[in-house]
Amino acid sequence: MIQTKVLHYFDHNATTPACKEVLESLPEFAQAWGNPSSIHWGGRQPKNILRDARKAVAEMVNASPLEIIFTSGGSEANNTVLKGLLEYYQTAQFLTPEQRKRTHFMSSEVEHPSIMKTMQHLKDLGARVDFIPVNRQGQIDLKFYEEHLSEETALVSVMFANNETGTLFPIKEMAEMAHKKGALFHTDAVQAFGKVPVNLKELNVDFASFSGHKFYSVKGTGVLYAKKGNNVTPLIHGGAQERHRRGGTENTLGIGALGVVAKRAPMIAEKAKALAVLRDHMEARILSEISEVTVTAGETPRLPNTSSLVLKGADGETMLMSLDIKGYAVSTGAACSSGNPEPSPVLLAMGLTRDEAQNSLRVSLGWDSTLEQVDSFVDTLKTVVDRLRSLNDDKGETCHV
Repeated sequence: MIQTKVLHYFDHNATTPACKEVLESLPEFAQAWGNPSSIHWGGRQPKNILRDARKAVAEMVNASPLEIIFTSGGSEANNTVLKGLLEYYQTAQFLTPEQRKRTHFMSSEVEHPSIMKTMQHLKDLGARVDFIPVNRQGQIDLKFYEEHLSEETALVSVMFANNETGTLFPIKEMAEMAHKKGALFHTDAVQAFGKVPVNLKELNVDFASFSGHKFYSVKGTGVLYAKKGNNVTPLIHGGAQERHRRGGTENTLGIGALGVVAKRAPMIAEKAKALAVLRDHMEARILSEISEVTVTAGETPRLPNTSSLVLKGADGETMLMSLDIKGYAVSTGAACSSGNPEPSPVLLAMGLTRDEAQNSLRVSLGWDSTLEQVDSFVDTLKTVVDRLRSLNDDKGETCHV
């Protein structure tokens, strides 16, 4: 008799499985095939789906429905804010000479590539960009931030939570500092969405980005929050969809699914507490039962589900593949391709060495993770690490493919 391998998913920061409520709702949304922009009967049901989802998402993050713009995901939302704001300050005819000087942008050194690469693009277009350093615990250098903020700063973009380490950033405090200089503030809240409560009114940010597939919905749908009074230059020009802020026929299926999961918001705080207990149990076992392990950013406030580990003498990519063979899906801070090691820029920016970055493993739990699964994972990780360390030839090789 052939035994089926038991699969355990511990990579929820990469994406999450669609929840039961979403899967059950998809057939209904798929049958609403009309164009939401149509004024005849075919457009009414999909238009209602969009309206209900917009309201649910707005309530989840404490915003007005009119401040919610549906996008294809977090990357599009991030690009819309950064590119659109530079274009606004460079081309708007009614701006004063002083306003036109606002071509300075700031971000942290540990942002998602959709921010880092867009910032580089802004530099190519003539903007001045400063990246705020972080320390080994992932904490942002607020002194550097304050010293580099000026009346020429157009926008500060700092993530709510880091996708690799789970580090939480002082968004409210940083937004207040930016506003004192007349600058706008954007937070990439993709990783925080559904993991911890997000209250945009309390944070007082001007823009925020979210993505549905990080919170048990389907891929291809995200949200850009634009605080009332802030202009949004469309990244995608076209029709009048999203109040002229994002052209293109709306993804009714994905937006409807996002509305479904947004109604799970009351569960977030309770789930976060349970995940923190589970994560802490996992880390305690790993630290006590496997030698020479450190938890990256373990001394700072983190997402409750995220654990970034450095296991000395065990290559991260090899650990990932070994665990995958045994049915465990995790992530790593190192990406080895064709024998060419590329350590995580986030971990390097935090001050980790190349070896430490290449010996890293990210474990991100989800709402369906159990104590039994976690204990089974730790037992398997111990076996994998022991084997890899025994094979280590001490020649400093970091990528074993």
